[in-house]
Amino acid sequence: MKLWQLIKSHLGPYRNLLLVVVVLQSIATFAALTLPTVNALLIDNGVLKADNDYILTMGAVMIGFTIIQIIFTVGAVWFAARAAMGFGRDIRRDLFHTVTGYSAREVGQFGAPSLITRTTNDVQQIQMLVVMACTMMITAPITMVIGIFFAVREDPGLSMILVVAIPAAVVALGSIVYRMIPSFQAMQFRIDRVNLVLREQITGMRVVRAFVREPEEVARFSQANDELTQTSLRAGRLMAATFPTVMLIINVSSVAVIWIGGDRIGAGQMEIGSLVAYLSYLMQILFAVVMMTFMVSMIPRAGVAAERVAEVLDTPSTVRQPEQPVTEVTERGTLEFRDVGFAYPGADRPVLCNLSFRVEAGTTTAIIGSTGAGKTTLVNLVSRLSDATDGSVLVDGVDVRDLDLDLLWSKVGYVPQRPFLFSGTVASNLRYGRPDAGDGELWESLEVAQASGFVQAMPDGIDSPITQGGTNVSGGQRQRLCIARALVVKPEIFVFDDSFSALDLATDARLRAALKPHTADAAVLIVAQRVSTIIDADQILVLEDGEIIGRGTHGELLETCPTYAEIVESQIGQGAVA
Repeated sequence: MKLWQLIKSHLGPYRNLLLVVVVLQSIATFAALTLPTVNALLIDNGVLKADNDYILTMGAVMIGFTIIQIIFTVGAVWFAARAAMGFGRDIRRDLFHTVTGYSAREVGQFGAPSLITRTTNDVQQIQMLVVMACTMMITAPITMVIGIFFAVREDPGLSMILVVAIPAAVVALGSIVYRMIPSFQAMQFRIDRVNLVLREQITGMRVVRAFVREPEEVARFSQANDELTQTSLRAGRLMAATFPTVMLIINVSSVAVIWIGGDRIGAGQMEIGSLVAYLSYLMQILFAVVMMTFMVSMIPRAGVAAERVAEVLDTPSTVRQPEQPVTEVTERGTLEFRDVGFAYPGADRPVLCNLSFRVEAGTTTAIIGSTGAGKTTLVNLVSRLSDATDGSVLVDGVDVRDLDLDLLWSKVGYVPQRPFLFSGTVASNLRYGRPDAGDGELWESLEVAQASGFVQAMPDGIDSPITQGGTNVSGGQRQRLCIARALVVKPEIFVFDDSFSALDLATDARLRAALKPHTADAAVLIVAQRVSTIIDADQILVLEDGEIIGRGTHGELLETCPTYAEIVESQIGQGAVA
């Protein structure tokens, strides 16, 4: 069972704390179970005999046991909380490191909303079970065993009530829990669905409003929300039936104890104090049954959560650190594709086929092609966001699958198609790849990226705040900040994945002109849709259906590649083609 495996593997470091919890809970429970016996003695030997000194003495003893119970219970809960919180922290840490090591393939397999739910809500369910287990699950068995012993010792004649009450409570509560299991199992998937719909709607808010789809999206969220609500209500109604059932069993049992005990007192077979003590033990024993049943009711939901967490932890990334990574290279600033092919799992045909080209230091290679030609997939292979399924991608003469990952990523400055900024400041985003970069270097990179103007206009300059995703700046400004971030790193290889699309032609031209001195010693790979962006490239590759159908400079391709000529004609006009 995944739940047990997860608890065993991650709770092991806290075994000493758990041992302390067991000892403290045992002492606290023993003190709590001693109170009814002391109370019985106080009634029989003090109250009934009007012995004030005995009453005061036994009262002081009861206060002492109460203080012991409080102190040791508080200590047990404190240590249990530390163990449970540490357990949850460790699972979240392992999940985080696993997920951040995933390639695009694994992230797409699980989906971002599900990964978020598994790291937060699912871990919380398992953590809650551990908290309850450390407090209730330890107390309940001790209470039942010692409580039954003390109850039988008080009066063996009433033990038949326990023989009936305990199995009745187990059967009644067990049937309720059994019916709750399907609802708990479905609840995590319903939460996933709500997160998915909500994430899509928040991310795509502009699209929703642009197409006036608010009513439809409200209905879609309402459906997902209602499904979660109905599932929660089914589990809630059954859980609400738990305590009335318990109280019914306790009250019926108490009536039976008083009825039978009264006859036994009248016959001189039992003391009044023993009857009071027996009633206390009966309630404590039945509440122990309730605690154990409540614990059992949490296991199915935690079990489902553990399955989902373990699924992530047991799914290795297809992009892994090599066993014997190469940490030293002989070449500098070279990128080469050798017969590279790539196919997504389960796809009918590969996205890339037999790609071979080389980018030398100080040269620029541009890739152009229609949408869906495989351009972004190609650049993802350079920094191992995915691994080629055929052939080899070489950086500085070494297959990227053999290079140390940190070394590889330090050599590649990647600017993604969708610019993304982290919450913080302009400076913290620019220093993301080089934390030790000075302010002068940051401003230099901003100047090259044509971003210094709007950054200077901000209230605090490079210390101005940036919201999550960079939503407080425009799309073009985000793109220029991402380019500046790559420039700060000063990598050997620059990869621009359609990174100039949000810029106007004038800004694009200025930025490319400013880039040349800073990329003179680096290999530059540019993916672009606009011909004007790549017209001066040393080598242009025309990609179609994952294959290179044209290769050369702008002038050469105009004469040898009809597809490229059509692209140029559609963007610049026939005069340029001629």
